[in-house]
Amino acid sequence: MLSPASIVPVILAGGSGTRLWPVSRDSLPKQFQSLHGTNTLYQDTLKRVSDRSLFSAPIVLTHEDFRFFARRQAQDIGIDTTVVLEPTRRDSGPALLAAAMVAQRLAGEGCLVLALAADHVVLDEALFVDACRAAGRAASDGHIVTFGITPTEPSTAYGYIRPGSAAGTSEARKVDAFVEKPDTVTAARYLAEGYLWNSGNFLFPASLLIEEAERFEPAIVAAVREAVELSVEDLGFIRLDAKAFADSPAKSIDYAVMEKTTRAAVVEGKFRWSDIGSWDALRALEPGDAAGNVTHGPVTLLDSTNNYIHTDGPLVATVGVDNLAVVATEDAVLVMPASRSQDVKALVAKLKSDRHNAASEHLKAHRPWGTYQTICRGERFHVKKIVVEPGGRLSLQKHYHRAEHWIVVKGTAEVTLDGRVFEVRENESTYLPLGGVHRLANPGKIPLELIEVQTGSYLGEDDIVRLEDVYNRS
Repeated sequence: MLSPASIVPVILAGGSGTRLWPVSRDSLPKQFQSLHGTNTLYQDTLKRVSDRSLFSAPIVLTHEDFRFFARRQAQDIGIDTTVVLEPTRRDSGPALLAAAMVAQRLAGEGCLVLALAADHVVLDEALFVDACRAAGRAASDGHIVTFGITPTEPSTAYGYIRPGSAAGTSEARKVDAFVEKPDTVTAARYLAEGYLWNSGNFLFPASLLIEEAERFEPAIVAAVREAVELSVEDLGFIRLDAKAFADSPAKSIDYAVMEKTTRAAVVEGKFRWSDIGSWDALRALEPGDAAGNVTHGPVTLLDSTNNYIHTDGPLVATVGVDNLAVVATEDAVLVMPASRSQDVKALVAKLKSDRHNAASEHLKAHRPWGTYQTICRGERFHVKKIVVEPGGRLSLQKHYHRAEHWIVVKGTAEVTLDGRVFEVRENESTYLPLGGVHRLANPGKIPLELIEVQTGSYLGEDDIVRLEDVYNRS
C-alpha cells in the first residue's frame, strides 16, 4: 500500500505552446494563462495534486525565462514548490531524469514520481486521483506506468497505446505497443480494438526510471547526473549545471525509455482529459450556443454558425460566416477554417522566418519586477507603460543608444541616476540622459505605474547594460 505523501508530483512547465498562437507565445506560453476556467492551466495542475495525504509538495521543472511565473503563480494559490531550472531545452527525457534525481534528493531513493504536463486539462479530478492510486500500486510493483485515456472519438491528434495482459495483481496492464498519431481510418480501427490515447503523463519509481534509462541511454543519464550534482541554488531556485545539461542528447522519454523497456504498464484514465494542443481541442471542452458558436470576450454574431471566437479585448463581429476559428489579441488576429487549427504551428514558423515580433512576443512583457507594455512605437521613439510591483527593483543599468523620460501616473518611484537617489511622485517626471547609470524601484505598498518615452537611434531591448541586478540577470 502507498504510504502518506509517498508520491512526488513533478510538473513539466517549460513548453512554448505555439499551436495556440496568438494567445500563447514564447514570451508567455499557454500553461501560464487562463484558457479554461479562472486559474491558469499550471495552477490547475498544481491544485490537482494538492492532497497532501497522497502527494508531497511538487517539483516544478521549467525554463529560466519562466521561473518567476512558476513561483509567483504557485504562491498565489498557496502552494509551496521546488522550482528546478532547465538551462536549455533537451526534450522530456533529460527533463524527467533530472526531476527524478532531484526527487530522490528531497524524498529518498525509494520515492515514486508522478510526472505531469503543466498545460493539460482534467475535468474529473476524483477519477484522476483514483487513477493515480492505481498507478501508484503498479509502480510499487516495479512498473513505469503511463496514463492511457479512454478515447471519445477516432482522433488523429494523439498517439495511442495498445494495452496487453494484466501487469501483476494491480489494475494496470502491460504495454504491448506505443503507436504514432494515425490517419482517420487507422484511428477508427484503434478505437474498435480497445487502444487508449497516450496522455504523456507517467508515474514511476524514480530509481527504476533512472535504471532503465541507464540501460538504453547511458549518455543522457551521465550528463543529467552531472548537471544535478553540479546544480546550485539561485534565489531559491535549483539551477542545473548548464554545460553538463547541454551535453545530454535531446530525446523524448517515449523514445529514450518507454518504447524500449519491458517494465512499461498502462492504467486507464476514465477522466475527461485534453492536452489543449490546438484551438479545436479547446473548443471541444465547451458547449456551443443554439447556433453552435463558442465565444469568449466581446463578440457579436449575425447569421453565423458553428464558429469558435476568442478575443482578449478587441470587439469581434461576424456576418454570415460558418465554421471559422477567430482568435484576436491586442496586436494580432488569427482567422482560419476551424478544421485547419493543426496548421497554426506552421503559421508561427512562417511568422518567425518573416521576423514578425508578434510571432514570439506579446505587447505586454513580464519581468520579475512587474510588466511593461508597448503603447506606441516609431522610427526613433518607443512609448511604454511600466508597472513595478511593490518592492520591485529594476537592474542598475545604462544604454548606449537611447535616452528616456519617466512620467509617474500612480504611486511613488525611487530613481537612482549617476549615484543620486531621489523620489518621483504622481504627476511628476524625470529625464535619464543617454549613458546615464540608472535604476527604478518601487518602495511603496501599491503598484507603481509610469509612462516611459524612449528616444534615440536604436531602441532594442538588447541595448541594456546591466551593472547590478537583484534577480541575477547581469
